[in-house]
Amino acid sequence: MKEINFRTDILPLKDRLFKMSLRITQNNEEAEDIVQETLIRLWNERSKWQLISNIVSYSMTICRNLSLDYLRHKENQNITLNSSLHDCADSMPMPDEALQNDERQASVAKIINNLPEKQRTVVQLRDIEGMSYKEIASILEISESDVKVTLYRAREVLRKRLEIHKL
Repeated sequence: MKEINFRTDILPLKDRLFKMSLRITQNNEEAEDIVQETLIRLWNERSKWQLISNIVSYSMTICRNLSLDYLRHKENQNITLNSSLHDCADSMPMPDEALQNDERQASVAKIINNLPEKQRTVVQLRDIEGMSYKEIASILEISESDVKVTLYRAREVLRKRLEIHKL
């Protein structure tokens, strides 16, 4: 088993952890705090690293659980979640094209954000993070077939809603 190094093996995961947490919490500041808490917990458990077979899945699981804990706490306070979007532009399109792209991205993000938490997380991990079914199953603590079914159902909802919006 490979020896795990915080700087080279765990710290580079922070962007992936942030994206997943943001997808769940829909709050930039909370996602940043959750990533920081995840990294602190991982550091504090460094004596157990040799027992962990997949540090990426382990890290993502901690981050997911902290994000869900945040949602439960927020729901208990009856506060509505604010949606937030991040868009990346590689080139400078014309202003009207940029507006259309922004509207399209906002619509897709809104549809994804309205999915049930499990579907939203599976879409995030598979389609955005590019993780394998096995890794996702490990993170969510479900079977690989359940991951596939959940992803299929989420994609069907997305497809139907995109057709309605003609995106």
